Amino acid sequence: MEKSFERLAISLKEVAGFIYPNEIELHWSILIVVYPYITGLVAGAFILASLERVFNVKEVEPTYRLSLLTALAFLIVAPLPLVAHLGHPERAFEIFLTPNFRSAMAMFGFVYAWYLLVVLLVELWFEYRKDIVVWSKKEKGLKRIIYLVLTLGASDLSEKSLRFDKKAGKIITIIGVPSAFLLHGYVGFIFGSVKANPWWSSVLMPVVFLFSAIVSGIALMILLYMVITLFRKKPIEMSCIDKLASFLLYAMILDFSLENLDFIHRIYESEESIKILYQLLISKLFISMVVIQILLGTIVPMVLLAWTKLGHLPDELRRLIYFCSAILTLIGIFSIRWNVVIGGQLFSKSLRGLTTYKMELLGIEGLLVALFFLVLPFIILYILVALFPPWKEAEVKLET
Repeated sequence: MEKSFERLAISLKEVAGFIYPNEIELHWSILIVVYPYITGLVAGAFILASLERVFNVKEVEPTYRLSLLTALAFLIVAPLPLVAHLGHPERAFEIFLTPNFRSAMAMFGFVYAWYLLVVLLVELWFEYRKDIVVWSKKEKGLKRIIYLVLTLGASDLSEKSLRFDKKAGKIITIIGVPSAFLLHGYVGFIFGSVKANPWWSSVLMPVVFLFSAIVSGIALMILLYMVITLFRKKPIEMSCIDKLASFLLYAMILDFSLENLDFIHRIYESEESIKILYQLLISKLFISMVVIQILLGTIVPMVLLAWTKLGHLPDELRRLIYFCSAILTLIGIFSIRWNVVIGGQLFSKSLRGLTTYKMELLGIEGLLVALFFLVLPFIILYILVALFPPWKEAEVKLET
């Protein structure tokens, strides 16, 4: 009992204004920040892959397969922060056993299963089927067993069969684009539908989440393509990253415009919550929102990217700008997720006071676990790339 009072006393020191005791501790921690961040990377990477397959943007073809593998690696990890946050991970399967179609959170399980099992895995199978069949004959040992299993008995490599693979893959990609929108747009829908919280309650929240997901996915693919190509000691195709950088700039402009529109709309409405939101912005979220999200994560990358479009810069300088812009953008998008999830819990229901979030280092809700979930997709991606090389030269070797 004494320890509880001590914790309460320490917590109260971090409280400004009037706030109820049950609002001192935040219910959603950094794991719920990581969750929408990872799902956004999934949606953004898949939408980028669709540019080549559906919209015939040939410049981004070198990143097509890599984008699909990246989306799969991050999608595998996407539900883990939520499951870890549950406290009883075994209960996660109850959403399938006792479905509640009125619960937006519970419906994530069905959206996730659809996107993973029907969309992403099927498209990857059609894309790699020819290669898998050839590898199952060339490779030895464990790899050969894996490839033999993945052929699923479909070893026909006739011209008609390969045409069907390409056509089926395109159809799946077309289906996958709105599915990707649904996967991440619904996350924004969950926050935007909480009417009792003025920081979240906005009809633009799903759209803002979606465009920020596209921004983060493109930035991630620029970073991955440049780093992996560097380690492979291969030349970077400037036409590819120039086009990716153009899409990143356009997406950032749209995303920034929507966020400003939402902000202006809140100011114009001037509801009773505007005062506490202003206090939240200039105090608790000034560094994470104004400095990191808006200045470093949005304005600086947009200025740098616009500079590459307006001036004739050498390739080396453009590559450096793209690399730095991608890193800053990813940091900025993570800051957006932080400001939405954590920021929306820092003020009281009475709209009179603010509290502070103290992140643990250890424990299931701590920083180390969050970092593990952020690193794990890259480990999975490394394994996937080793099994399914996404490079052009790998495909050429199979055909010769």
